[in-house]
Amino acid sequence: MVNTVTLIWSLGKWTVKMAGVKPYMVEIEPGTVMRFWVPSETISKPTKPVVVLLHGFSSDGLTTWLSQIIMLAKNYAVYVPNLIFFGGSTTDKPDRSPTFQAGCLAAGLKKLGVEKCVVVGFSYGGMVAFQMAELYSELVQAVVVTGSILAIQESMISSSVVENVGSSWSEILLPSSVEGLKSLLSTGLYRNIRFPNRVLSDFLKVMFSNRKERSELLEALELSYKDINIPNFSQRIHLLWGEKDKIFKLEVAHNIKEKLGNNATIEVIKKAGHLVNMERPFIYNRCLKKFLSSIMLDEIK
Repeated sequence: MVNTVTLIWSLGKWTVKMAGVKPYMVEIEPGTVMRFWVPSETISKPTKPVVVLLHGFSSDGLTTWLSQIIMLAKNYAVYVPNLIFFGGSTTDKPDRSPTFQAGCLAAGLKKLGVEKCVVVGFSYGGMVAFQMAELYSELVQAVVVTGSILAIQESMISSSVVENVGSSWSEILLPSSVEGLKSLLSTGLYRNIRFPNRVLSDFLKVMFSNRKERSELLEALELSYKDINIPNFSQRIHLLWGEKDKIFKLEVAHNIKEKLGNNATIEVIKKAGHLVNMERPFIYNRCLKKFLSSIMLDEIK
């Protein structure tokens, strides 16, 4: 029987190719490779302003950012990596930290000829985006973060989510059953959307590979953020949040804004949860496009 999610993914792949974006494998170093979606017209050096889209923990780049790729591809050079242990990206190195993910991504972008970019990170991808902004300030000119954190202590604000679901974060983010996936979606979405069990079962088969390694990513995430010091970012950072995010509540965004000071701005999308970029794509895209345009204007001045 044909996997319905594979069919949908194939349609999405065809759609972004028509928009001028294609898959490309980059060897970061021996034993480490990352799969990117890159502008079709160039591999060696982008000819438009660069936007890098970083996905969350329960999906890959194409699935997370399909709407945004289509919207941005005309005016921007869009690069969409699959982070290590997602969507064909892998390593034989033992490091599982966000710093390692950021280093691999920075190296991959350099090999693709990217010298400067705006990084847009959702959830886990937002944590990697913060790391990139701190460690590679010459590469990252601005950051957009949706539903993410600066420090693991901030995630404790949403500990009620774990208590209500009755599972650990690992069990929530790496569901092994249709019921577990339903719980994840109900936590991530503002609206209660019912998906057929067949589709959910197919999604589990396609999107949740490398379970052992992804569990290690979660463990490393907690260890790496326990004693974090808030960096003094030189870049503009825009927090684009779902008003009803149950995982990283709006309070988290305001805490981050307070810690980052004048370099940070915050924008809230109503009637949206954690998965705001997929739940309300048209409004999210409009907000994102407005911020990107302001960055381009700053570059001209």
